[in-house]
Amino acid sequence: MMELLIAADATPPLSVLATAEVAGVSLTVNLNPTLTVGSPPVLLLTDGMKLRGTNVIVKYLGRTSTTVPNLYERDAFETGQIDKWLEYAPILSRGSEFECACKYVDGYLLHRTFLVGHSLSVADITIWSYLAGAGKRWESLLKSKKYQNLGRWYTMISTQHAAVASASSKKKEPSCSTNVKGDDDDSNRPEADLPYAEMGKVLLRFAPEPSGYLHIGHAKAVLLNQYFAQKYKGKLFLRFDDTNPAKESNEFVDNILRDIATLGINYEKITYTSDYFPILMVMAEKLIKEGKAYIDDTPKEQVKYEREKKIESKCRNQSVDENLKLWNEMVLGTEKGLKCCLRGKLDITDNNGSMRDPTYYRCNPIPHHRIGSKYKIYPTYDFACPFVDSIEGITHALRSSEYHDRNPQYSRIQEDMGVRKVHLYEFSRLNMVYTVLSKRKLLWFVENKKVDGWDDARFPTVQGIVRRGLQIQALIHFILDQGASKNLNLMEWDKLWNINKKMINPVCPRHTAILEENRVLLTLLDGPHKPFVRVIPKHKKYTAAGDKATAFTKKIWIEQADAKAISPNDEITLMDWGNVIVREINKDKNGNVTDLTGVLHLEGSFKTTKLKLTWLPDTNELVPLTLVEFGYLITKKKLENEEDIVPVANKDTKKEVGGVGDSNMRRLKRGDILQLERKGYFRCDVPFLTPSKPIVLFAIPDGRQTATK
Repeated sequence: MMELLIAADATPPLSVLATAEVAGVSLTVNLNPTLTVGSPPVLLLTDGMKLRGTNVIVKYLGRTSTTVPNLYERDAFETGQIDKWLEYAPILSRGSEFECACKYVDGYLLHRTFLVGHSLSVADITIWSYLAGAGKRWESLLKSKKYQNLGRWYTMISTQHAAVASASSKKKEPSCSTNVKGDDDDSNRPEADLPYAEMGKVLLRFAPEPSGYLHIGHAKAVLLNQYFAQKYKGKLFLRFDDTNPAKESNEFVDNILRDIATLGINYEKITYTSDYFPILMVMAEKLIKEGKAYIDDTPKEQVKYEREKKIESKCRNQSVDENLKLWNEMVLGTEKGLKCCLRGKLDITDNNGSMRDPTYYRCNPIPHHRIGSKYKIYPTYDFACPFVDSIEGITHALRSSEYHDRNPQYSRIQEDMGVRKVHLYEFSRLNMVYTVLSKRKLLWFVENKKVDGWDDARFPTVQGIVRRGLQIQALIHFILDQGASKNLNLMEWDKLWNINKKMINPVCPRHTAILEENRVLLTLLDGPHKPFVRVIPKHKKYTAAGDKATAFTKKIWIEQADAKAISPNDEITLMDWGNVIVREINKDKNGNVTDLTGVLHLEGSFKTTKLKLTWLPDTNELVPLTLVEFGYLITKKKLENEEDIVPVANKDTKKEVGGVGDSNMRRLKRGDILQLERKGYFRCDVPFLTPSKPIVLFAIPDGRQTATK
């Protein structure tokens, strides 16, 4: 018996239960507390292997059916159709799009008994399951007979394939054969994801330094904080850790707030570490007086050497009075004070380097972006964070694995301060292949004009990846799917872009573009003497995408590469028009096709042609395009922390090609997502302004292509 694992907040997907029932596969369904909210279901096979995702599981069960043959695997064409229906099905769960989807499926079933071929498939089971899952909304439509073809088909599936409907009733009553197990003894107790967490009393904080824009690593941190705050009905503070005026600015504060809004983060309030500077200074003096901190004027490089060798500083045992005197020099920012720092007196012999008398305060005469030149000294993150966490009432501080060695330091500093201890919770840092997440290294790209700014589409910043075409829900899905694992993994971008494709493909409008270089005119001898226009859907399976006007002319444009693939008397298919027989092909001395002549053969079947080409009418309504593809910024798959960025910086990361697009693209807005037929997915970065200025489209990776390295 196989086991279906679902997240604690989820219900078993009806399409999985129904397919298992029809296929004669026994399933045990268990709640799995290790799966985060929103995680897809996981099928645990008898050999220990795991399959993740509803459609993946449905396809597997269809393949292994022992009762109904060919539930999934058929010839390439029908299996492809089944795949498309599985991708389309989730539209029926989107409230605003439900009835449009019903209308589309109803029209599709006008002359069909089944969605694919002439027998039941997992496509039928999945669409049926989404309709059944819509509850009263679908029941009222079914009763009204508004969509007669869809109602006929739904009733047929329900009655002639009773196993499908049987699964629906078993989903409602798990005690039948679907055994859904939870923690019966502690049903009111929250999952123990956070140590010592109490429902309604959890207080978390996300504390970015305003020294750059948020990147995908920050996104993981803040989304996990929000996840736990929601899980325990707690609160989340947004705190700006503004302790280094040399790197920080109001620009970064404003853009972090913008990124937080983009990610959909709900926080209780905003705080700033700088709000606590006065009491942090009081705490520093307290530690000096208690002999738990000292002033050190040892040169920086010497301090580094001594810490590495576990050598005590010459200043470590100087008197409290001397330390207070030097502390005052630091506060005033005198010449002597500028040479000093405040260090904690922890354990210089500890094997953990973070415990070897870390720096608590440094002098910095640069004005602060919020409070100007009021202070000449600033606390370090290591000193300020444990203190502010405690006095703000934070119950749990989430820290990525890069802070692992500094966790004992965090606890020791709170102990020396005599403040309330905060529970630490560690999660793995998000590392992506061929990607830099260090803000210092990202700043190098900005300052050296290697990118256009922090929102450059090649950057791993939230604004950068959104500008490239990533949907925020795809990012959230990707991050929460990893959960709060402590395992260090180097993640592939393909997985994230594949999730993104599954979200945009069912809904984004389709348009046509032809590359500008050496584009070729095809003259249709029996083509329309007078151009005419047809209105066709922008997405054949998603009516909400709207319609587009397509002009049909005697002369049409095709791409040079397509023209070269044609031989005299070849029959080709022009997409959204029909077949053409090419009679004559002319070329120049370089072998480039200069023009072609052909005749329409609209009664021909597209199934018999090898070439199915995109085309554009020869009119003055076409719009100029610039298509932009991006590569990775570095040539090395994983960059070590201290590794120099310069030798591995990729010199070729942006490729632009010119083209022309259909006239409907004049209405594109910045940020619109579209698919160019036979070219892939794109995001509009610069919309149509004038015929002399091209629309700029950024290529969106689809999870199958490897970006240029």
